[in-house]
Amino acid sequence: MTAPHPRYRRALAVPLGMAMATGLAFLPNVTAAAAPAATDTPSATVPADATALSYVVNVRPGHGPSAHVKKAIAAAGGTIVTSYDRIGVIVVHSSNADFAKTVRKVRGVESAGNTRNAPLPAQSTNDEGTPKALTADELADVQAADGQDPLEPLQWDLAAIKADKAHEKSLGSRKVTVAVIDTGVDDTHPDIAPNFDRQASVNCVTGKPDTTDGAWRPSAAESPHGTHVAGEIAAAKNGVGMTGVAPGVKVAGIKVSTTAGYFYTEAVVCGFVWAAEHGVDVTNNSYYTDPWYFNCTDDPDQKALVDAVTRASRYAEKKGTVNVAAAGNENYDLAADEITDPVSPNDGTPSDRVIDPSECFDIPTQLPGVVTVAATGAKGIKSSFSNYGLGTIDVAAPGGDSTAFQPPAPPATSGSILGTLPGGKWGYMSGTSMASPHVAAVAALIKSTHPHASPALVKALLYAEADATACTDPYDINGDGKVDAVCEGSKNRNGFYGWGTVNALDAVTR
Repeated sequence: MTAPHPRYRRALAVPLGMAMATGLAFLPNVTAAAAPAATDTPSATVPADATALSYVVNVRPGHGPSAHVKKAIAAAGGTIVTSYDRIGVIVVHSSNADFAKTVRKVRGVESAGNTRNAPLPAQSTNDEGTPKALTADELADVQAADGQDPLEPLQWDLAAIKADKAHEKSLGSRKVTVAVIDTGVDDTHPDIAPNFDRQASVNCVTGKPDTTDGAWRPSAAESPHGTHVAGEIAAAKNGVGMTGVAPGVKVAGIKVSTTAGYFYTEAVVCGFVWAAEHGVDVTNNSYYTDPWYFNCTDDPDQKALVDAVTRASRYAEKKGTVNVAAAGNENYDLAADEITDPVSPNDGTPSDRVIDPSECFDIPTQLPGVVTVAATGAKGIKSSFSNYGLGTIDVAAPGGDSTAFQPPAPPATSGSILGTLPGGKWGYMSGTSMASPHVAAVAALIKSTHPHASPALVKALLYAEADATACTDPYDINGDGKVDAVCEGSKNRNGFYGWGTVNALDAVTR
């Protein structure tokens, strides 16, 4: 099986996608209403400087940067891009290599650090690849039953979490919105357009909200990842294409990834704050915050990134948002004493560094309050690539696996997860990136059933309603006689499946 690239929480597994028949109706391209400013401090114009880096400067929340701090930032060669005063996070650009070191000494600054190693903008290459389109012949082979969308027979993952049964009871409420914090969402897709929430969508790539209509969409050169995730969550049950886990809820796109595929701290902070202030009920986060796979708090730069994203995600939860995140695709035991991280910093010169998972964190996945999701395959066991760890994994959901390891039952043909692709197409992907949106969608169904439930209650119900899944022991996923991972814990809570595999039917009936 192809090893997944760690930047996104998924791997490509013989992906398929297709342009459905022509003549499909799309929603009209209307101009979104002006959105309220997400910042309290006016932003300055950032000079075009090829050597500039981006920084976060964290101060006391609720008051904004003091005149003293603003003056110190300017004196250190920094230009304020925007300031999230409610959480005390300031986004700054500077060409001064000692900017963070200098500003950390300023009275009123609690932490500060560079968010990247490459000059603005990042000059990396997105090496994720693009799924192929389903051909007309492949589509013709799918025979949908009455009441099914045309491609639903290929979606083994729906039955795996009882979503097909849930749809007989409820499709979810249009008063509930799930925001896909990701590479962008193609809202013109016929399966996404009926459920798209424009008012909750935005481009946050620079760290400052861009509310231009359509700014949340990926360009042709960018990854289809976010669009795929959006379809898994809320592809409409409309007689076209596939069916989402929660096909009656709304989905929004919060674009935080650069064209090169980097998810930097300032963009992630912007995404969470935007979700918090625009009525989003659930966020899905199928990525790690670049450039560090694990951010170590004994490093002042990395500590500042943990601080900033923690403030933002907690703010979103305080405002009523449930945050769901993918666990990662390296088959790491996140509860181990140490892990070797060979990819950080992924926009600089990476090296094999041994980290302590109790001090170094994958963000936002391992932040307090975030629902951490492991992936399962078509046989219902941990996907070969999925990270795991007792006390870290909260729940599990279908994320796909190599068809050779976990083949689905017919009529499904691929062990990967079907999703929407830009340009009115559909295709397969695998990864914890695909597991996380299943959980986000189930959380949205719970919120639909219990509209006044707090994030804490939604999470409690998510865990209580999950189907307890015992450890797979021994775990020899490829059948070569060697144990590939060790699961610790009981049937009711363990390192592979957490509290269990999420249950969409219980979400709409209990």
